[in-house]
Amino acid sequence: MTDIKKDIKNKANFNSPLGVGGSIEPGKTAKYLREKLGGIPEQAKENLKEFNAIKKKMLDALKEEDLTVKQMSEKIDMPTHEVVYYLMSLVKYGFVQTGEVDDMDEYYTYKLNK
Repeated sequence: MTDIKKDIKNKANFNSPLGVGGSIEPGKTAKYLREKLGGIPEQAKENLKEFNAIKKKMLDALKEEDLTVKQMSEKIDMPTHEVVYYLMSLVKYGFVQTGEVDDMDEYYTYKLNK
């Protein structure tokens, strides 16, 4: 190995969970961390279940029509600040996109990303 490649490898392993010079088989990082941490924490599993349930409600509501945040809040019976949080997550990950602005140029509608 050339000196440059060794230097890069040593610097990459410096922050390794195994310490300086430690290495993990390629593609085994996730498996190693799961074993080290004892699996996926229960709280993370519960959070994912909750997010998926809310995502399903929101996407089902948007199948019928384009909605503003307020309309979505009323339709799925959730506080508007929570609707904004989950809706922006769905926009970020490409499930939902912004639609048109309402007649008074105040609120955006949101629609399914097709």
